[in-house]
Amino acid sequence: MSIIDEDKIREQICEIGKRVYDRGFVVANDGNISVKLGDDEILCTPTGVSKGFMTPDMICKINLKGEVLETNGKNRPSSEVKMHLKVYEERPDVNAVVHAHPPFGTAYAVMNKPLDKPLIPESVILLGEVPVAKYGTPSTEEIPDAISKYLQDYDAMLLENHGALTYSSDLEGAFFRMESLEFYAKITFICELLGDANVLDEEKVKALYSIRKQMNLPGRHPAFSIEEHK
Repeated sequence: MSIIDEDKIREQICEIGKRVYDRGFVVANDGNISVKLGDDEILCTPTGVSKGFMTPDMICKINLKGEVLETNGKNRPSSEVKMHLKVYEERPDVNAVVHAHPPFGTAYAVMNKPLDKPLIPESVILLGEVPVAKYGTPSTEEIPDAISKYLQDYDAMLLENHGALTYSSDLEGAFFRMESLEFYAKITFICELLGDANVLDEEKVKALYSIRKQMNLPGRHPAFSIEEHK
């Protein structure tokens, strides 16, 4: 990509970081964001900086091995970028990753409860289901190993006792999936408080899957085989 493109992406990372922070999906210095620039260049958020108050110069550049290519001399990449690298390694269609701690989604992650009830058309079409990846110690290889199991069939997942991870072909798409995940979790929580949810039956769900196919949305979906998304 050109320098102009990279500058725009740095600005977009800061703007998405502000959205994530303003919506309460992260607090303090939590969470991280990355965007793949090319075959071996990734821009990622710095460690120890609030996502709501980043500036473009703080964004770090690394390669697919996690080696630092460029920083402003003050900021360093987040240690949790390892899970981003795992996504890029196993999903060549992905160009952006968002990790956050949205309260309702994270509560389901803590409870080790996947978001798997077909409650509204939008969540069925966009996410299908959101599994829970086994707990891993932050900044270690345990998390990349845990998420690998779900990467081929899902575009969003909960991280047990940790938070959520979403990814897409572009950064806005990855953010929208995080937003949709949290909305899905809120609706699920409210339905559980009210009683037995009126879930969509199998016939209705299949019809929604057909709509997704017709929409030709990017990414993967648990309703379809891997081959259909290659």
